[in-house]
Amino acid sequence: MNRLLFIFNPTSGTGQVKAALAPVLDVFTKAGWITTSYPTQCKGDATRVARELSPQFDRVICAGGDGTLSEVVSGLTEVKDPPPLGYIPFGSTNDCATTLHLPRKPREAALVAAGTGVSVPIDIGRLNGKPFIYVAAFGAFTKVAYDTPQDLKNTFGHMAYIFAGIASLPTIAPYRMKVAYDGQTLEDDFYFGMVSNSQSIGGIRPPTANRVVLDDGLFEVLLVKKPLNLADFTDGVQALANPSAERSGALVQFQASQLTFTCEQPIPWTVDGEFGGSQTVNRAENCQKALNIIRGE
Repeated sequence: MNRLLFIFNPTSGTGQVKAALAPVLDVFTKAGWITTSYPTQCKGDATRVARELSPQFDRVICAGGDGTLSEVVSGLTEVKDPPPLGYIPFGSTNDCATTLHLPRKPREAALVAAGTGVSVPIDIGRLNGKPFIYVAAFGAFTKVAYDTPQDLKNTFGHMAYIFAGIASLPTIAPYRMKVAYDGQTLEDDFYFGMVSNSQSIGGIRPPTANRVVLDDGLFEVLLVKKPLNLADFTDGVQALANPSAERSGALVQFQASQLTFTCEQPIPWTVDGEFGGSQTVNRAENCQKALNIIRGE
């Protein structure tokens, strides 16, 4: 029998992980796994456990929100030849579950993670050396993701981000920035920027979703410039909400493997929904096929 390391966040999904433990562990046993379970104790614990213990196992499965998954991925990127990773989503948004075509019911997701899913390579991003599995972003609304209280996220889900985002509107200002990517350069005032490898961001399908290939070595990049007029602003909002609206003069979209963002003032970033630091020069790098992950059919 093969050995499985099961890392779970007991506080995700209003504590629903605890209630689902028995059926999930039963699925693992029936699938032929000898399972070692580890409930995370604090922020960053999943990274440490994945880094220190995963070399002893044939597969790692984590349960929790996208933040828990991101922590486990960070730990696995520090391991030579890491085992495949499965995911059982329990968070309030679960962008990665959407991209990986995973069921939202715990037992069904456990079936995929433990046996019926397909192991596929996936690109992992790095922002200033910090790994991320699906998105790094700066500017408008990004501070909302890591400042919104967990109890508000649990109670209102996606609406919690909208409530907090509206409250942050008076503080939004553009950054004058130079963006260098794959031999090209652009410079402008940007309200928002996103480097991603996902078909869902904040529960919303982004305009670049139809171009996403998880292992092509390329990020999908979306930048929102300071609008020159009201029509430009309206087009930008419509383009963000509608993938077919490509006419916006405020929206810049392209693919790239490496990017450098340079600004005179420090730029706060979010990395997979958590605070990712604040620097004047920020470098994003795509690490192609850095990890194998279990996805649904």
